[in-house]
Amino acid sequence: MTTDTSKIRQHMEVIGADGVHVGTVDKVDGQRIKLTKADSGMGMHKGHHHYIPLALVAEIDEKKVWLSANSDVAVTFEEEKSDPT
Repeated sequence: MTTDTSKIRQHMEVIGADGVHVGTVDKVDGQRIKLTKADSGMGMHKGHHHYIPLALVAEIDEKKVWLSANSDVAVTFEEEKSDPT
């Protein structure tokens, strides 16, 4: 595994250090991972893109992005951005 963030690709699964699913990569946007809107929360968070800072990436394998923070902590770092599309 590697932490070369240039290897992050669309549709990779984002996993917290505790092994819990956090989201699915839409794309890398600057120093953040943009999660797909369809997999970016429920309730009032539904319909928003969420972002995870690249600084939280611990390892990257062929299909998954592993974070250095547990999922419950990682979601507190998520940034929301309303997106009309």
